[in-house]
Amino acid sequence: MITASLPWLLLFFALAWAASVVRRDASLADRVWGLGFVLLAWHHAWFVTQRGGTVDWLPVMLVTLWGLRLSAHITVRNWGHGEDRRYRAMRERNGPRWWLTSLWWVFGLQALLCAIIALPLGVAIPATPSSRLRIAGAAVWTLGFCWEAIADRQLLRFVRDPASRGQVLDTGLWRYSRHPNYFGEIVCWWGVWLLAVPAGGWWTVLGPLTITLLLVRVSGVTLLEADIASRRPGYADYVRRTNALIPGLPRR
Repeated sequence: MITASLPWLLLFFALAWAASVVRRDASLADRVWGLGFVLLAWHHAWFVTQRGGTVDWLPVMLVTLWGLRLSAHITVRNWGHGEDRRYRAMRERNGPRWWLTSLWWVFGLQALLCAIIALPLGVAIPATPSSRLRIAGAAVWTLGFCWEAIADRQLLRFVRDPASRGQVLDTGLWRYSRHPNYFGEIVCWWGVWLLAVPAGGWWTVLGPLTITLLLVRVSGVTLLEADIASRRPGYADYVRRTNALIPGLPRR
């Protein structure tokens, strides 16, 4: 099923890349990231029905809701701000060849990561036996989705407030961890994995492990905190008293 969906996924991200070249805005990759998972979920469902199988619509709807919300949020958040500073820096480092380099190192890489992270869908979408693990998976996903959505909303309201310029968001869910939105996203995908386990999909644990590693060590916490202390003077103190990812009471 994964191999059947991969060409469509590659085509989707290739089209997104072409649009980014025309717009000179590689941060379009962030806006379409969630939509790639929606495409995979629905293609998996279509693939199953074409072969006379039974579709479990629960993971399809959960991933669709997650992907549409995330893409809408990032689009609204970045609207009118031009290319994200991370991509501008990459554009400057690569010079005139950036238009081609971004095909492999931004959009191509995203397609690969999307396919790996979504591995549980290939097992969970064909009819999955009812079990307590499946119920637990839906509950875990719901917790993660709500946590991520609330954190994103709090952050959006904060950055739109002129009084918050140069300040640190340390209220709401951001009081208990520095990246509650990433925590919620990770929890979502562990919930999706639990939906696949009853059908023998324990091996798809590579999916949630990949999104966890990605958000903690690669494009998430580590990348964002590389220079944020220089832009927000109070951030160093925030780091000392607040967990990075897993929520916990602030330290004195």
